[in-house]
Amino acid sequence: MTGTYRTFVSHYRAAVRQYVPKRLTEVIALVSLSTTFFLFIHTQALNSKLAEVQQSGPSAANYEELVQTNQIQRGGAHHQKGVSSSGRFQSRDLATAGSRSRDGGRVITSSGGSDEWPEDIDAYGVLNPAELNNTRKAVKEILFFNRVPKVGSQTTMELMKSLSMRNNFHYHKDRTQKVETIKLTYSEEKRLTHLVNSFNPPSVYVKHVCFSNFTRFGLPMPIYVNMVRDPVERVISWYYYVRAPWYFVERKRAFPDLPLPNPNWLRKDYETCVRTNDPECRYLPGSRRDGFGDHRRQTMFFCGHGDECTGFNTEVAMRKAKENVERHYAVVGVLEELNKTLTVLEHYVPRFFKGALDTYWREVHIFSKINRNIYKPKVEEATKEIVRQNFTRELEFFDFCKQRLHKQYLAVLQAKQNP
Repeated sequence: MTGTYRTFVSHYRAAVRQYVPKRLTEVIALVSLSTTFFLFIHTQALNSKLAEVQQSGPSAANYEELVQTNQIQRGGAHHQKGVSSSGRFQSRDLATAGSRSRDGGRVITSSGGSDEWPEDIDAYGVLNPAELNNTRKAVKEILFFNRVPKVGSQTTMELMKSLSMRNNFHYHKDRTQKVETIKLTYSEEKRLTHLVNSFNPPSVYVKHVCFSNFTRFGLPMPIYVNMVRDPVERVISWYYYVRAPWYFVERKRAFPDLPLPNPNWLRKDYETCVRTNDPECRYLPGSRRDGFGDHRRQTMFFCGHGDECTGFNTEVAMRKAKENVERHYAVVGVLEELNKTLTVLEHYVPRFFKGALDTYWREVHIFSKINRNIYKPKVEEATKEIVRQNFTRELEFFDFCKQRLHKQYLAVLQAKQNP
């Protein structure tokens, strides 16, 4: 492919020297044609590499997008728990949570594996799963997954599709948008809440959008669920996701009038972007960038549509996001702790997630390939630390969600320990 490209460039330069166009329109046309051809060559090469990797099966590539620190051998008994990929524990208050056994006790998972009792299982005293579960507040069996991008939400969607047949519920998903808007106006938010409320229960609706309080429009609250991920790892994942060849090829196929990306933008790596203070990789506290393009903030998806939710890494947005999670979300899962997430979903939202853990691992060969980006290079920890300096409140919110999930999980273990 490289030889073919070089040959083309050589002939192309010779032709340009011989036939230099005299009119500006011809120059513009020639530049456009050159750019299109470059992208075609680039896409063909990357697609060939992608096909080779996919043919080699799940073991040929890292399940980075799905399971990082909570890996299980299919049908086996091996779990790795406690520390995230960034080296931080589950939360500031749960630094002792680890994988050491407690009196030799074991928790048997639905996938046939076993899990060791966390040593902090009694740290909170006696926990009641019912008191930690907002599902009990629901008056209608409608589940709303207002999914955050790049947190394993595509995998969760596919899991829900499989579970919809097993658990007999309706699955609905928002159609692909040319421009995805996550922050809505009052009238748009009202229309969305009425749409979700109109589905015949039991139903699931999935959409990239910020949290909405349905009671504001005189409607009952749905069962809210979502996922989160280490915020720095998430923005890195997004950075390379939108540069993956299959991403813009699929977008171009769906919306032919979309312009092709600039080749220089495609080649720009994250390390350089951060260290040169490129505007794309500046994360300035309080900065506002509405719409789907502002992928930096997980908190915005949980805070809501108000102006106070749009500033990046602000105290007010973080506090509102925490409040909404505590009051309205049945479960907020954590990508880095997928097995724990599925266990909690099974026990706290059984109408929709019964058998989730078993279904995931039985069909892991399907789920493991979803949105897996083999073109994402490793980013140095030093670069990540630079970025983390401006993600303080995003990281605090992430730790809050991890601690909440862990507490829900401990309540399930206590219930099994003392039936």
